[in-house]
Amino acid sequence: MTTLKTISPIDGSVYVERPYASAAQVQATLAAAVAAQASWKKVPLSERKALCAAAIECFAAHKDKIAEELSWMMGRPIRYGAGEVNGVVERASYMISIADEALKPVDVGDKPGFQRYIKREPLGVALIIAPWNYPYLTAINSVVPAILAGNSVIIKHSAQTPLCAERLVAAFTEAGLPPGVFQYLHLNHADTEALIKAPEVNYVAFTGSVPGGAMVEQAAAGRFIPVGLELGGKDPAYVRADADIAHAVDTAIDGAFFNSGQSCCGIERIYVHEAVYDEFVEKAVAMVKTYTLGRSDDPQTTLGPVVKASAAEFVREQIREAVAQGAVARIDPALFPLDQPGTPYLAPQVLTDVNHSMRVMTEESFGPVVGIQKVSSDEEALALMNDSDLGLTAVIFTSDIETGIALGEQVNTGTFFINRCDYLDPALAWTGVKNSGRGCSLSKVGYESLTRPKSFHIKTTI
Repeated sequence: MTTLKTISPIDGSVYVERPYASAAQVQATLAAAVAAQASWKKVPLSERKALCAAAIECFAAHKDKIAEELSWMMGRPIRYGAGEVNGVVERASYMISIADEALKPVDVGDKPGFQRYIKREPLGVALIIAPWNYPYLTAINSVVPAILAGNSVIIKHSAQTPLCAERLVAAFTEAGLPPGVFQYLHLNHADTEALIKAPEVNYVAFTGSVPGGAMVEQAAAGRFIPVGLELGGKDPAYVRADADIAHAVDTAIDGAFFNSGQSCCGIERIYVHEAVYDEFVEKAVAMVKTYTLGRSDDPQTTLGPVVKASAAEFVREQIREAVAQGAVARIDPALFPLDQPGTPYLAPQVLTDVNHSMRVMTEESFGPVVGIQKVSSDEEALALMNDSDLGLTAVIFTSDIETGIALGEQVNTGTFFINRCDYLDPALAWTGVKNSGRGCSLSKVGYESLTRPKSFHIKTTI
């Protein structure tokens, strides 16, 4: 049996060590999930809601410890760690609040001599494969609605954040969820792929890379089970000439650099109208220079290390290549002394004089860098925003809401924002287009991915 080791980006130490699940443990987990789901689906929805609400309370009670663990496992500054817990509470509470409406049978109308309706049946066993960058938020999007819908859940978290799976399951156990309804497994990639192929698994929700999503689809091929994929983005922002520049800078730059740029829906490229370009760049550079790069367990740190040294080197190479092609680096790395080759500590960078021949403007960076490109019209901005094989979110900053909406209709994206970004409203469907994936979580629509329709057609008179 091999061992999972979580290397902390803070100091390179082993922060967590766990044995990977054996084949026997995997089979026992699957058997328990199947058995538990047969009973769980019969539990009244009111009881399921109460248990989920209690579980979220149990989870939130450990907010400070969770923030500390996140800082050590994946580098989130400890000052921001509690924000993820608050987000879990917000999303879970909303999905609980709409469960009655979302899961009630569909009344198709009266027809003399017949009863006709559509029930929303649980799928069975849901496998949720969660990433490290927002390990609780991405997981809760599917965990709570899956359980509410009457499914049992097996969660497999990234090897970078294994404690997250343990904490979530512990909270639901403490709240009184029946054994087998919610379990975790620590698995390597090969065993995860085998688990997807297991006949006991009826649904897979995966958040991660495009190659990872392709693996999930291939493993599930021929099984005819639904698969939800959220595969990241190269999300654009467009700042129109009529935008509130101070607001656009604060919002877009925070959207680009929060979590050290390691956000699926973070802003990775910014297009600014030539009339306000110089002002935007000046203010953006000034804002980035205020960040404090440091250990993520230090309360003074506003920009932590990226998840590992190889991720930092990937971004450094993108920056070097762009500069060699003519981009201008606006931030002197010497302002951030911890930025050293071979470490995950990476200075933030703002690049100007960029274009789409540069990888930094077309390939997902997932780090603290953003390119700012000058445009002369809405049409040019739209063409550049859509020039990507990814499409998760996009934002336009403008004071003309009507025109902004009209432009948003032309952007190929799963979520379109005006004057805000990098936020998931649980009342709205979280989905992507192109290589950002398929399927949907959150909102009333999200429940449709976790249930199947069963039609009842009953002749009452003979």
